[in-house]
Amino acid sequence: MFIPGGFGQIAATDDAATLEWVAMIGATAKWVTAACTGSLLLGAAGLLRGYKAATHWAYMDLLPLVGAIPTDERVVVDRNRITSGGVTAGIDGALQIVTETVGRAVAEAIALNLEYDPQPALPGHPRTADADLVAGIRERLVRRYEERRAQLHRAGHQAGRR
Repeated sequence: MFIPGGFGQIAATDDAATLEWVAMIGATAKWVTAACTGSLLLGAAGLLRGYKAATHWAYMDLLPLVGAIPTDERVVVDRNRITSGGVTAGIDGALQIVTETVGRAVAEAIALNLEYDPQPALPGHPRTADADLVAGIRERLVRRYEERRAQLHRAGHQAGRR
């Protein structure tokens, strides 16, 4: 199972039927995976409790609200859970899924076919970016961050009733 991040999954996280379906499928899935803030939906469905996980850097500190262990890496593999950071880390996560499911040689062939060799290497994470730039991005994301935090609190309370 793969859960993407982005705008669509925000509504999905608020939908009880979707959360129940994700929880049901994830309970028996061989692999439970997500990119970007899709990890928050997995967590809201109860599928990251006690697992190391990643999400977009601006939302990493929300992972404990769903019982996950935030891990500041582009791709995190913990047992049968594979999660990744923001959009471009999703490519890394996809290649990791391929590596885990069908092997490194296939993942390398896909990377080559995609010409996946990011250039130029720009600071794309708070640990390497200018502090003022990071602060500006965080400021622009405040409303969405607060919305997600409230949403995950609600989901946590609802999960106790499932």
